[in-house]
Amino acid sequence: MTEKIIVILLAFVGSLYALILNVVQYRSANNPTPANLADVYDAETYEKWKRYSAEHSRLSIISALITCIVTVAMLLSDVYAWFASLFSADNWFMQIFSVVLLEVVVGTVVGIVESYVSNMKIEQKYGFNRTSIKTFIFDRIRSLILGLLLSGSLAMLIAVLHENVGAWMIVIFAAVMFAMTMLMTFLYPVFSRIGNKFTPLEDGELKDKLLALLNKYGYKVKAIEVMDASRRTTKLNAYFTGFGKMKTIVLYDNLLTAMTEDEICAIFAHEMGHGLHKDVLKSQTLNVFQMLLIGAMAWGTLCIPELYTAFGFEGINYGFTYILIGIGLGVLQPLISLVINAMSRAHEYRADRQAVKEGYGEAMITAFKKLAKDNFSHLAPSKINVVLEYSHPPLDRRVEEVEKAMKALNKAE
Repeated sequence: MTEKIIVILLAFVGSLYALILNVVQYRSANNPTPANLADVYDAETYEKWKRYSAEHSRLSIISALITCIVTVAMLLSDVYAWFASLFSADNWFMQIFSVVLLEVVVGTVVGIVESYVSNMKIEQKYGFNRTSIKTFIFDRIRSLILGLLLSGSLAMLIAVLHENVGAWMIVIFAAVMFAMTMLMTFLYPVFSRIGNKFTPLEDGELKDKLLALLNKYGYKVKAIEVMDASRRTTKLNAYFTGFGKMKTIVLYDNLLTAMTEDEICAIFAHEMGHGLHKDVLKSQTLNVFQMLLIGAMAWGTLCIPELYTAFGFEGINYGFTYILIGIGLGVLQPLISLVINAMSRAHEYRADRQAVKEGYGEAMITAFKKLAKDNFSHLAPSKINVVLEYSHPPLDRRVEEVEKAMKALNKAE
């Protein structure tokens, strides 16, 4: 019984942490706008943003509360063991997969409600959503299938390793998970094409500028493509995919109409800065340590059979190991995020300086502000949220650092 109380308390603490951060985010909407961002929103738009932010924050708070209640209720009721008992004890696969199935389906149902209100109500209300009901349903089904595949594979991996290699599972688990992460990164361009249309960027000055910028540092571009993101949203984005120096550039179609050529080049000079400093590789190195931690957590729970019998299982259930890992990460993730996000923010500043070096400092600032305005970004987030959750620095600090880099460059010249 002690083990059950500890696990439920940890689950509650993890949910409470998420709830507190959402409340802090909600209250930070009244923070004064930094002086260097005063031109992003006019008075009317700023009031609209405050209403928009408040609605999303309230939804996040309600969602966190519901998640907390559902999680604690499922743990208290021993529903995982009950659901697994519906299948034969000799059916090793279903004894594991049934627990994962229940967790993913319940999580998906809760997530669908939040996602529907967020996208089809709030985003629709403020003119950002272009997702049809058909597309929304398709996206949720795709997420459910991928969630079952990934979560089920993780639980099965834990089972196979524990049964065959013992304590070595910690190291092997980390290696396999890292390989799977890299595989998902490699396959992301394939997954992104499900439900989206990609067309080559037309020949012209923008394409020439992007190619010249990347070829300057030896990057070979597999393709420069335009994604029909405007079918789902009016918000702007762009990204690189691919390993090493063989890249595919993807531009949202609405980015092309909202930004100048220099602003788009500034964004990609920034992304190129990440590549030049191998920021992705450094982040992946940290991921290895995170995978080792997860492997150690899995091994630790498997060494305590009482963690399983306390929740109604007759013995170890590897599907429930997956649940226990999630609960543990909910408590440890804030500490992990402190380190990972701090490093990520430092990388963002350095990548911004690369855009300045390429002569796109002013364009970087105007691009920042357009992205903030068109994506309805928070201009004055709480320092607590920034430290704990933000992988990118707040916009006012990024503008300050770009301006400093531009002054330093001018002095050097």
